[in-house]
Amino acid sequence: MKLPKFSKETKNNHPIPPWMEYMDEGDFISCDTVFKMGGYWNTFDKCIYPSDDKGDIRYYVYNPVKHGGAPRDRKYPVLMWIHGLNCSIDGIRCVGYSGAEQFASKEYQEAMGGGAFVIVPLANEKRLEDDTIVGSWDEEYLPHLKSIYDKVCEENADNIGHKFIMGASSGGYVTWRMLELYGDYFKGAIPCASGYVPELESIKKIDEAGIHLIVAHARHDEMALFEECIAPIEKELQAMNNCLCFFPEWIRNEDKGVASINYGIEMGQHCIINPIQGNLIYTDGTCYDERLPKGITGWIKEVCN
Repeated sequence: MKLPKFSKETKNNHPIPPWMEYMDEGDFISCDTVFKMGGYWNTFDKCIYPSDDKGDIRYYVYNPVKHGGAPRDRKYPVLMWIHGLNCSIDGIRCVGYSGAEQFASKEYQEAMGGGAFVIVPLANEKRLEDDTIVGSWDEEYLPHLKSIYDKVCEENADNIGHKFIMGASSGGYVTWRMLELYGDYFKGAIPCASGYVPELESIKKIDEAGIHLIVAHARHDEMALFEECIAPIEKELQAMNNCLCFFPEWIRNEDKGVASINYGIEMGQHCIINPIQGNLIYTDGTCYDERLPKGITGWIKEVCN
C-alpha cells in the first residue's frame, strides 16, 4: 500500500475535513490531543522474538513490578496493544501510536487496580522507494504474537492475571483475528476502527467464550467506513452478552473538539485510538460515555474483578 510521506509541513496543514458540513452548529475542530508522547518510553524494555518466516520481531514490555514498584506477589492484567499500518517504522514511537503509552503512567496504572503489564509488538514494516509499505500485519504474524504473549507470561508467571488484547485500524483486524483463533486465552479485548469484522458464527463463538469487549468505531470514520464495516453487523454486536459498543457520532479530543488529523489523508475520525489512549475522559473530568464513567482503565479493573 502506498502512503504519503508524513512531513512536518504536511502534518501542520489542516484543510477543511470532508465531514465538516455535518458538524453541529457551535461545534469546533480540534487538531491535537492533550496527552503527549515520549514521557514513558524509557519505562518500556525492548525485546526481540526470533522468527524464521517474518524475521526478528521487536516488542516492548512495561513491567509493573520492575518499573512501577508494585507488589511482587500480586497478579496483574496483561495488555497487548496492536499498532496500525505504517506505525512500526518509527520504532519506540509506536508505543504511543498503538495507544499503549499512557497506560504505563502512574495514574493509569493505579486506576487499573495497582498495575498492569503492557506489551507492544511491532510488525517488520518498511517503506520502499516508491512509498509502498511492506511487512505490515498479516495472518502469518498471528501465531508469533501469541508466542510473544506466552513468553512474557512465562517470564513473569507469578504476576500474570487476566489477558487483554486491543488495537486500532489494522491492529483492530489483528485483535479480531486473535479472538477468533485464541478466544479462550483472553478475558477482554478492544478492537477499534477495524475494516475487518468476523462472520456471525465467529461473533457467536466469541460471545460464548465470555470475552468482555469494547468495540470502538466512529460513525464518520474516513477509512473504515461505518456503513460498510459495522452497520451490517451492528445488531449482532449490540446483542452480545459482554460487549459495549462505543460508536460515537464524532471522535473528539479531550477538549471536546471534533478530531481532525491530516497527514495528506484526513483521518481524525479514523483515529479512535486517541480518545481510547486518553482514557475516554475529557480534561474537565467528564466521561465520553456514561457507561464508562472511569474510562478504559476503570473498565479493565472491573473486568478483572
